Amino acid sequence: MKITDAFLMACGLVAALPALAQAPRVQTVATGLEHPWAVAMLPDGRFLVTERPGRMRVVGADGRLGPPLGGVPEVVARGQGGLLDVVLDSGFAGNRQVYFCYSEAGGSGNSTALARARLAADASRLEDVRVIFSQKPKVASTFHFGCRIVEARDGTLFLTLGERNSRRDDSQTLDNHHGKVVRINKDGSVPRDNPFVGRAGALPETFSYGHRNVQGATLSPDGVLWTHEHGPQGGDEINLPQPGRNYGWPVVTYGENYGGGKVGEGLTAKAGMEQPLHYWVPSIAPSGMAFLTSDRYAGWKGSLFVGSLKFRYLARLELAGGKVAREHRIDVGDRVRDVRQGPDGWLYLVTDESDGKLLRLAP
Repeated sequence: MKITDAFLMACGLVAALPALAQAPRVQTVATGLEHPWAVAMLPDGRFLVTERPGRMRVVGADGRLGPPLGGVPEVVARGQGGLLDVVLDSGFAGNRQVYFCYSEAGGSGNSTALARARLAADASRLEDVRVIFSQKPKVASTFHFGCRIVEARDGTLFLTLGERNSRRDDSQTLDNHHGKVVRINKDGSVPRDNPFVGRAGALPETFSYGHRNVQGATLSPDGVLWTHEHGPQGGDEINLPQPGRNYGWPVVTYGENYGGGKVGEGLTAKAGMEQPLHYWVPSIAPSGMAFLTSDRYAGWKGSLFVGSLKFRYLARLELAGGKVAREHRIDVGDRVRDVRQGPDGWLYLVTDESDGKLLRLAP
């Protein structure tokens, strides 16, 4: 007997068909964004998007670009620097508060700064802008700013910080913020239970260290912080940062120097240094990170999504037993800078191009 779709439908077995047999479709929501870096979803269906040259704007649900918001501070828009991540406060519906990070000038150098502000009622500008954290020390570099923001369930903020490339050895010392994940309160104060509070020679904001350039961070459905970071030539990593732990850079890595040659001690493991949950060789240049918690895509709930700048795809990582079991690649065709799940359950991406796009992933 020939089994047709109609026969399966009559038997109520349509759900048994493989919902993901066809590749997902990438739909364009908006174009004309200049190197967009992050997208946050507003409750009314609009989008708040940062552009690396220093603009933040609201994009309509219809894809129409609003004008740049007023009140955005001046940024160092050179190299990898500029206006980077943005997230909404968990209480945004009542306080309209947002957090954003950017490369901040100071002295003879620059560093990553985290600011909070209120989005005006008409969404035309940022009000009451206040810098609540600045990475120390500032250095003359246009590389490795890190700059992903995550609000934990306890209301504290995690901020990822790159080691600025030229100061990579700083990742292993605690008297600076280079190559660190820091944790602060929303007013910029230091949580009393941070791991290095009261330790001589250590900056109290530090949560974990030994990182290179963390450009992906998110909470898992059970509230655990997950991050990923760029390796050098190979060795991009996924980590689950724990308080006070050392993640190895640049002493141990699964990558090598650009052009070849060992990094640090040429080891992939060392006592007292944490192993990554997962790593990529060759590097995919990861950016953006999100768990799917909705039922919008059959068979995908619980997957972890990571953008690839280098290979221009979105990685869907299946997890099993707290490990990455397999990876699926969804071709996008542009450098994927950020990925977020919207309040509607769909996945949204921004692409890091001169004519960047806001995209939606359809099943």
